[in-house]
Amino acid sequence: MPVVDTDVLIVGAGPVGLTAAAELRRHGAHCRIVDRLPARLPYAKAVGIQPRTLEIWDRMGMVREALDAAVPMRGQLLYSDGADQGRIDFRLPPEVPYGFAALPQYETERVIEEHLARFGTGIERGTELVSFKQDTDGVLSRIVTVDGGEEEVRSRFLVGCDGAHSIVRKSLGLSFEGGAFPEEYMLADVEVDWSLPSGYGVRVMHHGDDGAVDDLLVCIPLPGRGRYRMSMMVPPELSAARKPAGEQGIGDGVAHGLENGRRSPGIEHIQAVLDRLSPEPTTASAMRWSSVFRISHRLVDKYADGRVFIAGDAAHIHPPTGAQGMNTGIQDACNLAWKLALTVRGAAHPRLLDSYDAERRPIGEEVVRRTVRHASEGVQADPGDFTTVMLREAQLLVAYPDSPIVGRGTPGLEGPGPGDRAPDCGGLTGGISAVPLRLYDLLRDRGHVLLLHADSADGLGVCGEVASAIRHLTDGQTTALVLLAPDAGTRDARGTTADSTGNGPGDAVADAGDTAQVVDYATDADGRHLPAFLDSRGEFARAYRTTGPAAFLVRPDGYLGARVAPLAVPGAVAALSEELARVFRL
Repeated sequence: MPVVDTDVLIVGAGPVGLTAAAELRRHGAHCRIVDRLPARLPYAKAVGIQPRTLEIWDRMGMVREALDAAVPMRGQLLYSDGADQGRIDFRLPPEVPYGFAALPQYETERVIEEHLARFGTGIERGTELVSFKQDTDGVLSRIVTVDGGEEEVRSRFLVGCDGAHSIVRKSLGLSFEGGAFPEEYMLADVEVDWSLPSGYGVRVMHHGDDGAVDDLLVCIPLPGRGRYRMSMMVPPELSAARKPAGEQGIGDGVAHGLENGRRSPGIEHIQAVLDRLSPEPTTASAMRWSSVFRISHRLVDKYADGRVFIAGDAAHIHPPTGAQGMNTGIQDACNLAWKLALTVRGAAHPRLLDSYDAERRPIGEEVVRRTVRHASEGVQADPGDFTTVMLREAQLLVAYPDSPIVGRGTPGLEGPGPGDRAPDCGGLTGGISAVPLRLYDLLRDRGHVLLLHADSADGLGVCGEVASAIRHLTDGQTTALVLLAPDAGTRDARGTTADSTGNGPGDAVADAGDTAQVVDYATDADGRHLPAFLDSRGEFARAYRTTGPAAFLVRPDGYLGARVAPLAVPGAVAALSEELARVFRL
């Protein structure tokens, strides 16, 4: 059998596998992505898109396409035992650039697949992983192709994004401890003609005499007029309890996900639930698909073994409460991909890949624990005020402060520190752009970015020296950007420079009415162009809680790898070098 070489073989072309492939290609690594299914499934399985996922897609350069296809999730309407319990509005702080969205999984996969195709990489469909073995240099996988032929694929790494019944996880012999919920549910994608406000999910509960929920309806809006993905309890005639004993289990004991159609609900089953629970009389129609599904909660004991990694449902499964599963898997893939790409290039610290399990497994553990709690007690059982709960559900509080590859935070220093999400901000002006930019505009489609904040002309000189040193240290693999405080050495409309130095901004201008300030560029210590932007409204300084010169190293996945303040040479270079040495082979 022929041997085909690639950097990374990805098994599974759902949202997680596609994200891994797209990020690998964006960072310059080669990969193949295979999926045993002959085509994308037309099911709206995972629907909710968290704000943090949209931020990741922004960094990848594909958020516009996702926003075009999605609909907003504005909140949830609550009903209990026939009574209106009010509504929850999904409000986030104004500095968060994206809100909650709903997008059917097949559309999510389409958007990422089309983004991946820009790099010349497509899905090898109808192709199944049969077995693999790894050695110190790589992984040899045996796959069966769509025409039934066998092929051996030699890759440096293997990533299993092949779902709850993952062959990659099973072949590694990893444990997948947890349990299953006894309840069964049915899903359906239908249209209804009610007059409830658009953009809101609907949750209706009925309690029995013992106080337990004995009937349930959950509706998530989808693109299209009056279209929802509905979830409800399975009626007795579709229950697994009525099946022959030999047909009730799933082969690997993991009772999670959609069934294969043997018990597919009809429109009459959906209408019966709506007749009992709908907040107002309505008729279901135009059903695209339906299925029965089960829910388990499990977590793998480790996310990697040698050169083989797992992500998404292959590593963690849990209740769909709060739309955490797919979004958590997408973050798994993003976290892993940039590290694999650096390793493939030979630029990574030898232990960089160890940080994938160290960073992501605690997140998976927390998500499983939280969603299981929410399934029985509701989101209101979470500690914290409403804003904190919303930020947590939006996955904006995910952080890696204990990661082995981020620096230690400075005691008493306010604002985001190493391991925290790099917040967005606006009001950044530059000489070419006629409108203010957002920080995420500057980070888009980049790798590691070093943000250098200067509050004076002298600070610009320090920024230039630090930028040169870090560029040399990382062999040009870190992009440096300068962010200037509003009064950090500008010149007026006549072109007279105030507080200028030979290493200052090339063209910092205040307009004749002093209503706007624009900065073209600065130079580093080698005289190279160094993009500079004016923090004209002070939003960066407020978001990052810095009042003086400082440096922030932003990783490719949008988390801070280091924060150095105050910024001074040579101390800043030494401090940043120490942190970069955790990631790069210096």
